[in-house]
Amino acid sequence: MIALPHLSPLEHSAFVAAGLLTYIVVTRVRRQRRHPYAAMSWVFGIAAFPYLGLPLFLIFGTRKLLRPATHRQPAPSGPWAHAAPPWATRLLAALGVAGAQPQASVRFAADGDAALEQLRSVIAASRHTLDICTYVLGDDEVGATVAAALAEQARAGVQVRLLIDSIGNLKSGHSHDALLRSAGVQTRLFVPALGLPGRGRTNLRNHRKIVVADGMRLWAGGRNMANEYFIGRVGEPAWLDLSFVADGALAAQALALFEGDWHIARGARKATRLDYAERLARHAGADGSPPALPPDPSTPTAELTLAQWVPSGPDFHEDILHALLVSSAFHAERRLLLATPYFVPDEGLLEALVLAAKRGLHITLVLPHRSNHRLADWARGRAVRDLVAAGAQVRLVPTMLHAKAVVVDDALALCGSANLDSRSLFINYEAMAAFYGPREIEWLAQWIVQTAHQGAPASAQPPNWWRDIGEGIVATVGFQL
Repeated sequence: MIALPHLSPLEHSAFVAAGLLTYIVVTRVRRQRRHPYAAMSWVFGIAAFPYLGLPLFLIFGTRKLLRPATHRQPAPSGPWAHAAPPWATRLLAALGVAGAQPQASVRFAADGDAALEQLRSVIAASRHTLDICTYVLGDDEVGATVAAALAEQARAGVQVRLLIDSIGNLKSGHSHDALLRSAGVQTRLFVPALGLPGRGRTNLRNHRKIVVADGMRLWAGGRNMANEYFIGRVGEPAWLDLSFVADGALAAQALALFEGDWHIARGARKATRLDYAERLARHAGADGSPPALPPDPSTPTAELTLAQWVPSGPDFHEDILHALLVSSAFHAERRLLLATPYFVPDEGLLEALVLAAKRGLHITLVLPHRSNHRLADWARGRAVRDLVAAGAQVRLVPTMLHAKAVVVDDALALCGSANLDSRSLFINYEAMAAFYGPREIEWLAQWIVQTAHQGAPASAQPPNWWRDIGEGIVATVGFQL
């Protein structure tokens, strides 16, 4: 029989003290802001169960890989600068985000079949380079279709790089590896789940969805590359989701972000120290050819397709998307439309939304009645009731909604990979496109409004006591896992 080591009360107390000191060093010295409830949970967990709590914290508790200083970007200028709200563009510039640029075109897709056709067209149009980042490449018809298309391009001489999150890749079971490898597709898994705990990476997942062809054409949005996001599983409809294709500078900005992710997946942590703007300048013409031309400067402002790529995650000093959403709630004057599958905001964002509703702002939040994550449905209860009580309209649609979109007045619209929960806003690698053109804003606004009409209103009625306690527990710790 193996004899377990025996620790005296003094040795046990020293281990607890060392665990709490580790927590302080990692979170306070490195200035890793976190939800107060999450902070209390970690402290109590380490104090009460130090031999379990400390290893779990080292594996799951770190929020940032490293924190390079934010490099302020130049203030928006040029003939299109006035087409975007200054409060948004100045904030993003201060947080180090590359500026908004006019695009040659932007085309949204809400229908799954149309979205899949757009994806296949972007892949087939590549002639020099093709870079793909996804959370899931499914072991199904859509996954096989995408894998075959990537293999075909690689055999035609296109340099194809595929980056898949290691946790999301568990759903495919490496079913496409042989095909991709034989065709010459370069494939990397983003941060294997069984990595070194001391590096604090295991819980930091890459949730970005990006396909860039030749550095000039971008396919992005909320869809992973699996059946449920496009054509539906057997006997089930496709999930409600959004994606888009953009030609122009947005593709170069997304490619610069992909380059950093590609190096992180290789294990080169220094890659995150390379300034995002430097990567952007390096890849503006990724294949050596000029980027897609923007619209003529004489184009009327009302017809511009102005957009910028807004990344957020452990590789950035600031929580960029969270800052933009909170600022949007305070600057919006007429309406705030939101669609997300999971709604578990931190106290700061929730308070900003509640205050916006109380001052008379028209707020519409669209959620699935039942999502694919039951814990997320439990965790959202208190936040939903607070919003409804403040006067917001929260609608629960009967089918699974996976789209992520936000519309602020007629000034700004967001579409991309980030959910309105603490995991997306504080832990995951995420990216959204910010659109400032009236056509794109109105398209997304109409989609959210029409989708909201399909749902039933959420209630502000308090639940029974055991449900309330359960919601509190799940909301406190659930998003960490």
